[in-house]
Amino acid sequence: MNDYSYEHFDLPEALQPNEASPWWNNKADNAWQLTATTMVCLQSVPGLVILYGSMVKKKWAVNSAFMAFYAFAVVLVCWVLWAHQMAFGSALIPLMGKPDVALSEKYLLEQSGDGKVPMADYVFFQFAFAAITVVLLAGSLLGRMNFYAWMIFVPLWLTFSYTIGAFAIWGGGFLEPYIIDYAGGFVIHLSSGVAGFTAAYWVGPRHSRDRHNFPPNNIIHMLGGAGFLWLGWTGFNGGSPLVAGPIAALAIVNTHLCAATSLLVWVSLDMIVYKKSSVIGAVQGMITGLVCITPGAGIVEPWGALLMGAMSGSIPWYTMMVLHRRLVFFQSVDDTLGVFHTHAVAGILGGLLSGLLAKPNLLTMMYGPDKHGPGLFYSLFNGQIEFGFKQFGYQIVGTAFITAWNAIVTSLICIFVSRLVNLRMNADDLEIGDDAAHGEEAYALWGDGEKLPKPPRLRIPPRIPSICCRLI
Repeated sequence: MNDYSYEHFDLPEALQPNEASPWWNNKADNAWQLTATTMVCLQSVPGLVILYGSMVKKKWAVNSAFMAFYAFAVVLVCWVLWAHQMAFGSALIPLMGKPDVALSEKYLLEQSGDGKVPMADYVFFQFAFAAITVVLLAGSLLGRMNFYAWMIFVPLWLTFSYTIGAFAIWGGGFLEPYIIDYAGGFVIHLSSGVAGFTAAYWVGPRHSRDRHNFPPNNIIHMLGGAGFLWLGWTGFNGGSPLVAGPIAALAIVNTHLCAATSLLVWVSLDMIVYKKSSVIGAVQGMITGLVCITPGAGIVEPWGALLMGAMSGSIPWYTMMVLHRRLVFFQSVDDTLGVFHTHAVAGILGGLLSGLLAKPNLLTMMYGPDKHGPGLFYSLFNGQIEFGFKQFGYQIVGTAFITAWNAIVTSLICIFVSRLVNLRMNADDLEIGDDAAHGEEAYALWGDGEKLPKPPRLRIPPRIPSICCRLI
């Protein structure tokens, strides 16, 4: 389409193209994309900042919240300086794009290759995805990681781990023609779960007392942070098509349906097995549902979202509440908030179920004709069973690649950082917590590891009672 096309239509003045709004700019799509991006950012700040700061023991509230707050800031700077182009720019090798800045006016105001919105929308939306991935990873490391080590770890992991997965599956890499990952079940959640678990191994465990007694310091605030996370997922999955259209609307409905189902299943299992409904369990169930639906939110039917919710509320529950306590493999690694179960397990589950339940016409609406094979379930009815099995196999390949890459690269980064600074705080600081790490405390209360102030020594000469003076 060009300017000549508008000669045949009598458009309202607000819709006429001009210098500020070129012919390719769809104002509705642009407005929705900016709104969706803001919602994704709110998931991290303040959502996960509040969730982490309240879900941990009181003496770690400041440190946990600040790890998320810092990561959000540093990822943005790295993203526009080099990481966005590594993830979505022209290929350097089949695994990554060429590092380059995404700062020029010419680049940011040109049309995005994936929609009728400015490139600035796409850069910032993908930054929000990158930032939340790193923040989610931090959930495995709360309560003991040296903050200086975290400051070094974040830009390194973003550069050498996240951008590779994003380029391989979304940015034109070798897996993009094959993998169904609607909004990041592999790129974001599987990456953060595997990387967090791997980093937790290298950092080491929390203080023994913290590991055995780590109650949340404010469950009401925890629910508030979880609320930001849940409602923010409207933008997370609804913004992924870059179009304010039917796929975005379906993705939003499926997202909340799956999350609600997963929460109810998790709480039900808690009540059946432990005879009590756990608020922390409800939050975990909500998260696993949101994670599971992410790779298929816009390409499965609502009944598929219900099924995914039922499975995401039960399978991660079993791995976290049963297998985690039985297997030495899980017990040997201190994954503070169980990110491996809520994101890696749920992400794998969602990716595989997307390969099973992806509906052909929805795939065409999202990706175009003949881009991906039908889900295995639908291939049984349309005579394309070979393509259904092939697509399911591709989903397994995507799972294996993201898992292996993150485990290897995260290990190498942790080893490198450990040569510069200690990954784990020293034993004395682990006893104290926030006061040792930042010289600040979340609450003006004593008794949870803080250093008690030394009593002041008053240099006042002794006074002899008057009765004694009379006796003298």
